[in-house]
Amino acid sequence: MAGAQNRALGRVPFSRGRIVFPERFREILRKLSKKKTKGELDEHYSSIEKIGLEKGDFLAMLIAAAINFFPVLIIAMVFIYGLLWIFVIR
Repeated sequence: MAGAQNRALGRVPFSRGRIVFPERFREILRKLSKKKTKGELDEHYSSIEKIGLEKGDFLAMLIAAAINFFPVLIIAMVFIYGLLWIFVIR
């Protein structure tokens, strides 16, 4: 009874012992599990190298790096200040 109720509510984490993934994740897993030949890898990497940067890409990458780096920097500074406050300042 509980299993049917969970399925009706969409809470089915397992189906016959396997995890139920949306179709998009199944496609990604299928592509990741495929063993690629050296030629396929070379073709993939060369297609990545052919993609050039556009005019505003450097600024976008700089902003993205700042968004990721500054919170970590602030947390580290607060942690160091906290240690100093506990052991030295107080």
